[in-house]
Amino acid sequence: MFLSVFDMFKLGIGPSSSHTMGPMLAARRFLDRLRNSPFKANGLRASLHGSLAFTGVGHATDRAVILGLAGFLPDSYDAEKAEKTLARIHETRQVAPPDLGPLAFDPAQDLRFDYGPPLPGHANGLILLATDAQGDVILRETYYSIGGGFVVTEAELQTGDTGTAKADFPYPFDSAAAMLRMARDSGQTIANMKRANELAVHTPAELDAGIARIWQVMNACIDRGLATEGTLPGGLKVRRRAKALHTALQAEYGLNLTAPHVINDWMSCYAMAVNEENAAGGQVVTAPTNGAAGVVPAVIRYWLDHVPGASERRVDDFLLTAAAIGGLIKHNASISGAECGCQAEVGSAAAMAAAGLCAVMGGSPEQIENAAEIALEHHLGMTCDPVKGLVQVPCIERNGLGAIKAVSAASLALRGDGTHFMPLDNCIEAMRQTGADMSEKYKETALGGLAVNVPNC
Repeated sequence: MFLSVFDMFKLGIGPSSSHTMGPMLAARRFLDRLRNSPFKANGLRASLHGSLAFTGVGHATDRAVILGLAGFLPDSYDAEKAEKTLARIHETRQVAPPDLGPLAFDPAQDLRFDYGPPLPGHANGLILLATDAQGDVILRETYYSIGGGFVVTEAELQTGDTGTAKADFPYPFDSAAAMLRMARDSGQTIANMKRANELAVHTPAELDAGIARIWQVMNACIDRGLATEGTLPGGLKVRRRAKALHTALQAEYGLNLTAPHVINDWMSCYAMAVNEENAAGGQVVTAPTNGAAGVVPAVIRYWLDHVPGASERRVDDFLLTAAAIGGLIKHNASISGAECGCQAEVGSAAAMAAAGLCAVMGGSPEQIENAAEIALEHHLGMTCDPVKGLVQVPCIERNGLGAIKAVSAASLALRGDGTHFMPLDNCIEAMRQTGADMSEKYKETALGGLAVNVPNC
């Protein structure tokens, strides 16, 4: 099992890694197949299933599929160009992906929301079709967006081929127990083992530049969120709060007039800044998903700005450690809200952030594993019930509380020697079982919980 740090932390756009980024990437993969097909396409069609249908409009899944079929990608997304392209597609009823020419595609007719039972492979399914001049299907593919921007075909899902890199790795751990055993045997930190594994598929320069880019985009996202006011799109009329909160906290900073617990407001402020940007469709980094994108950067920013002795030189250790934990959770359970609820998104993010913070604060591998377990354990059972299918309520505040839990978990772990009752592996398995037992109403369908208990006004 190998999931790169660049698998766990992807550059993308809001509001959802599984509902926006994933479908856009699926559309792009379908275009690549079409380019290699011996048949001449005349038109395209798409259908959204399961959670992609139920919350597709709120998560901008329809826009993502249309733009993906026009050739857009999350990591190079140009918002202004996208709006012009969408307007042209609606007017001409055609998409014009590179190297394929104009293809018939009427969003009102050719993009269908299927509100029946989900496809058998995963709650997030979409089917893409290409037709010839007579309207006959010449190419069909089923894709599943399995969380965090990961996309697999139906065949790949059945064979277990998720497209992750394969190589010989010096530390091939696929469980927390194996990770700790290898750390003891080698004397290496979790970050060093993860780095060694990354160097099996990346050059040192690629790895260093890539990690630096991840943090640069995360930090810039925080700064944009802290500088922007207004109302978030989607109809809930949710006001951005990060800027006003940050201004108030800055005014109080250093006056010794506030209670120590106000540090929680700083963490919430950083996290909410990211998730307000995500809700507005801005550039974010999956960590491990868009819906949970604020937790890891908020904890890093808290550490850098508020913890004595913190140094930006150690951010790579933080992110490598976090990616190691996130990879274990994804491999052995899920990071998808549509699959396991928000415990798989914010819960996973909190475990990753707790591990990263514990690492840069001098924690041993055993303390790091303990920190991740504490953070994940206390998100077990958390539902994913976005109001109106938007990644706003309760998602934005939830990231703030996830960051607070992550810091508390790291602090508790650092106060001990790493010995604890519940192993991380068992906690991950409990999360998987809880997700399997959870009603579909509470797994990103907006059919239960807070999503159906909203004010009438």
